[in-house]
Amino acid sequence: MGIRRSVNLDDRKMISKMDKENMLELLTFFPKQCEDALYIGKNTKIAPSYKKSYANIVFTGLGGSAIGADVVKGYLENELERPVVVNRNYTLPHFTGRDSLVFAISYSGNTEETLSAYNEAKKKNANVVVITSGGKLKDLALKNKDVISVIPKGYPPRCALGYSFIPALATLSKLGLIKSKEGEIKKAIRFLGALRDKTLTAGVKKSANLAKEIARKIYKKFPTIYASARMESAATRWRDQFAENAKTLSSMHVFPEMNHNEIVGWVNPRGLLKDFVAIILKDKDDHPRIQKRMEITKTIIRKEKFSVLEVKSQGNSFLERMLSLIYIGDFTSFYLAILNRINPTPVDRITYLKKRLVQ
Repeated sequence: MGIRRSVNLDDRKMISKMDKENMLELLTFFPKQCEDALYIGKNTKIAPSYKKSYANIVFTGLGGSAIGADVVKGYLENELERPVVVNRNYTLPHFTGRDSLVFAISYSGNTEETLSAYNEAKKKNANVVVITSGGKLKDLALKNKDVISVIPKGYPPRCALGYSFIPALATLSKLGLIKSKEGEIKKAIRFLGALRDKTLTAGVKKSANLAKEIARKIYKKFPTIYASARMESAATRWRDQFAENAKTLSSMHVFPEMNHNEIVGWVNPRGLLKDFVAIILKDKDDHPRIQKRMEITKTIIRKEKFSVLEVKSQGNSFLERMLSLIYIGDFTSFYLAILNRINPTPVDRITYLKKRLVQ
């Protein structure tokens, strides 16, 4: 048996050999995708009947289509004056009704949970906004004359993040529920391009590549991701991308809640915990008490001889900083997949499960 060659994250030929569907190109394209999504959002037509007062906003979607809703919720937390709920289920919250604005987001347009929730929203006479690339959901939206943002086909749903959240922001702005975010989005797009080129893309050597360095440090480990509650979408994205891209199990929790339960759990089972590593996602505007909690938590975990990695957000606006953490995590999951010698694109178990559900 021959000796297995170690993986060099600076070897573009080796990366290309494993990355058969070119996930790297999709990650690299993300800032441009955000530009396209902004154009789609600006050109989404809003019916006059949608311009009214709402008691609440409900986003319904699953997987890669739901993470955009998480981003919207976290980003607008300090601006929206009505409750926002991200629903990941077949049914909607009981309070959903004619005074609700419901965003039904399904990249494929055939997600059965989202179709079920959509039908319930229509029965409850809620105003529905649809974001999809096609499928049954698009057909229903056109038939029912819903507000609809049609996004391009051909992406794995998790790689369509820009398409799932930017049109939603544009729609909320057109409805007068938030201020226009066009300027902030354009600045964030430029910032993400610079961040990618400087410290994330495959052409940047591992000595200067933040994502490659993180992937190397968590290779063969169980990552546990922590962030402030406002950055929960970033932590969720890291966990989901580790699962889908790197085929790596991880967990996530938020401050301050984890200080009231999970922090005590860093004891057992001892044989397994030796392979755990904590990743703390930090932002300069985290609440001062959250910042202190992070420092104390880091000390507690390290005292037990566990590794702790700190990843700081980058950028000026909150949108830039939130997206920077997400983008760093996306690239990290890609390089971790390469270290695992895994093609990052296929999600065979999800495909299998969906096939079984229709039998």
